[in-house]
Amino acid sequence: MNSARDFSGYRWNYPSLRWPGGAGLAVSFVLNIEEGAELALSAGDERNESRHEVNHEVVGAPDLCMESQFEYGARVGYWRVTRLLMAHGIPLTLNACARALEATPWVAGDASAQGFEICCHGWRWESHAGMAEDEERARIARSAEGIRRLHGRAPVGWHTKSSASVNTRRLLVEHGGFLYDSDAYNDDLPYYVPVAGKPHLVLPYAFDTNDMRFFDSFAYVRGDDFADYAIDAFECLLRESEDAPRMMSVGLHTRIIGRPGRIQGLAKLLAHIRQREGVWCATREQIARHWLANVEPGAAR
Repeated sequence: MNSARDFSGYRWNYPSLRWPGGAGLAVSFVLNIEEGAELALSAGDERNESRHEVNHEVVGAPDLCMESQFEYGARVGYWRVTRLLMAHGIPLTLNACARALEATPWVAGDASAQGFEICCHGWRWESHAGMAEDEERARIARSAEGIRRLHGRAPVGWHTKSSASVNTRRLLVEHGGFLYDSDAYNDDLPYYVPVAGKPHLVLPYAFDTNDMRFFDSFAYVRGDDFADYAIDAFECLLRESEDAPRMMSVGLHTRIIGRPGRIQGLAKLLAHIRQREGVWCATREQIARHWLANVEPGAAR
């Protein structure tokens, strides 16, 4: 990954792109599949994950409380969230750690049956920042192959938990087969970056329109908190999309929004989006392929 920072972006000089159907706004729903990939002594990891419904790390012994919290997402939350999205006809990208799919192979099977995209979220649920290059190269290969074996298709997208390393993008291009990565949070549209002398596509992600705020900052308490914030973001982007294309990412987690006290927030957001025109709900792969087919590198930057 190029460590040189880019503060310029599009500078309001956007491509004259319309999404399919003439839509101005593309909305990407991403459901993170991490259960079974969290750090756990019982899985042979070096420590236990410290963040779930509470922030607390058990040291020197298996954390049965933390493990049970993560299990809820696979046992209950996955079905609750995906069935709601399917009822609204929403195309879905699963942001899946390969080790999580090893623990819950039926998720990969259901994704294949329902036509969900699986974007690779790494092997374990971990940052790649500072990871040795050879180790990271092996993790990328192992993750991509695991998803291919369990899902039937190799992933075309990549998204590191937290921070990527300075080598991640170069290693993705070296591995081959990846159309995009989402290791950025700096724009409301896809954009190209040069990697190994070739243009590489980035689909930025978002931490604000994301149910993680129930945990990370406790900014969301009730389901309506999530829905109201996401609707405000949606309406702003929809207005701006009358003049230039926009993309909105909505990040979900089975163990977070999948709880019964929060799921109505997602239902409220979906109902609001479905009553508005000029919107294209799509997987990240669909967004990437449309961009690659219609926007030349350097066309508007």
